[in-house]
Amino acid sequence: MQVVHIIPYTSEYQINFQEINQSWVEKYFSIEPFDLEQLQNPETSILGSGGAILLAKEGDRVVGTVGLKFVDEGLFEMIKMAVVPDCQGRGIGRLLADAIILEAKRLGGKKLQLYSNTKLIPALELYRSLGFSETKPECGKYLRCDIKMELDL
Repeated sequence: MQVVHIIPYTSEYQINFQEINQSWVEKYFSIEPFDLEQLQNPETSILGSGGAILLAKEGDRVVGTVGLKFVDEGLFEMIKMAVVPDCQGRGIGRLLADAIILEAKRLGGKKLQLYSNTKLIPALELYRSLGFSETKPECGKYLRCDIKMELDL
């Protein structure tokens, strides 16, 4: 097992970003139009509006992703966190989450929000362990999401 490094996204990793996230979403849900826009055009749909993307890399292999979407002044949304199946349960999700929380603070974030689904128990346990707490989700924000969580930075 090699050391996992968290690295910033560059366009050479777009295909990794798309494949890892699309595979994860399709395993549990179905791809929505906003997913395709973010996955196929992360430079404009995420980075261009003041967000960020980080990748977990083990050797030459990208094994996980997480994104940060700018929502409003001081408010970011954690998006597109996924770890390849054969690397899950090794703490890579926590490394990515810790790194994106630091990135949100660095970019001036005061609050970080995320949307998830209550059937994703390991993910929700991770979020709670990081200090996220449940709040009321907006109606119809994302079809697959039935829980919203926030973290004061």
